Amino acid sequence: MLKIAVPNKGALSEAASTMLREAGYAQRSDSKQLTKLDPDNGVEFFYLRPRDIALYVGEGTLDAGITGRDLLLDSHAHATEALQLGFGRSKFRFAAKPGTATDVHDLGGLRVATSYDGVLKRYLADLGVDASVVRLDGAVETSIQLGVADVIADVVETGSTLRAAGLEVFGDVILESEAVMITRVDADAGALETLTRRLQGVLVARAYVMMDYDIPVQQVEQAIALTPGIESPTVSPLHREGWVAVRSMVQRSAAQRVMDDLWALGARAILTTDIHACRL
Repeated sequence: MLKIAVPNKGALSEAASTMLREAGYAQRSDSKQLTKLDPDNGVEFFYLRPRDIALYVGEGTLDAGITGRDLLLDSHAHATEALQLGFGRSKFRFAAKPGTATDVHDLGGLRVATSYDGVLKRYLADLGVDASVVRLDGAVETSIQLGVADVIADVVETGSTLRAAGLEVFGDVILESEAVMITRVDADAGALETLTRRLQGVLVARAYVMMDYDIPVQQVEQAIALTPGIESPTVSPLHREGWVAVRSMVQRSAAQRVMDDLWALGARAILTTDIHACRL
């Protein structure tokens, strides 16, 4: 029975559970539920604080988990990133009152408040910047107003919270984060193969649509150049003489443009359908 950690709250929680459902796993129906057994798939899910997940996985208490890359790196846990999951993207950046600093090298001698002291200390040390790191648990944007810090380093999504506090971001991005599946450094990849393959299938299904269209035989090669698919498209003869039907996977983000190009080439009956699951 695999033991998998899922965020119990926060920005990653609902998206992680949704992805696992799409991968065919049972998930809790009550946010107060701490565990969920899925005997049909041989998995038990544990709903934990996102910040604790890397520690449980790294110690071997759990086999794998979903958390943020920022939390994984900050934890110093004996765990590793196994798969990027494509949601929960954010950037870890410096922010301060306008005029305080423009670059990380301006931070020498200043106090920097953050909830990710492990990541920040390593970043500053690598650049040779001697700043004082103040560790806080959440709401770091108020630390400047309260006189606890001169600068903050925090996860930024839209930046609206920082602007509301009268702060502006500056300098390079410290870390780009997103939700990731993590495992122990010495984990048996075979034991997690089904979970990994299912999540990869969800990622592909979200990124692609299935496109079907009819095209004159003379234009097939040009059409296939527009819709090469993952490996190769399926081409089938139609009852209508001189025409074939083509089926191919197309990137969702480009689907409308590809449909326009196919129409201009002479294709007709162009259809796109969602892919709910796949194995490639």
